[in-house]
Amino acid sequence: MAFEFPDNLKYLDSHEYARVNEDDDIVTVGVTAFAIDQLGDIVFLELPDVGDTVEKGERFGTVESVKAVEDLKSPLNGEVLERNDVLVEFPEQIGDDPYGDGWLIKVKADDLDDLDDAMSADEYKDQVEG
Repeated sequence: MAFEFPDNLKYLDSHEYARVNEDDDIVTVGVTAFAIDQLGDIVFLELPDVGDTVEKGERFGTVESVKAVEDLKSPLNGEVLERNDVLVEFPEQIGDDPYGDGWLIKVKADDLDDLDDAMSADEYKDQVEG
């Protein structure tokens, strides 16, 4: 199966992605299509509340499938401005559009430099396909 690896995203080795809106330092965080495929049918999603803070490299929630429960890791420090409540209610929809409607949280970044060590699309693709 061929997966999408959008060039405008930064990727973590734990399979989260970050999309930066340069205008306002808002970062959208989600899970890659590759990770969703590996997990299989998603049955539960735990996300932080609006107003919570997330820390780079730390757990901010979990995604549970029929196969496994995985921690979600934050790519940066910041405050949660939005969470995708539709996915909390209907977690099976996360795979329908992982890079669009399948986002998890939107974070006001403390410092966008937190993402400097994240992978490019090509680096992430090499990791998961290599």
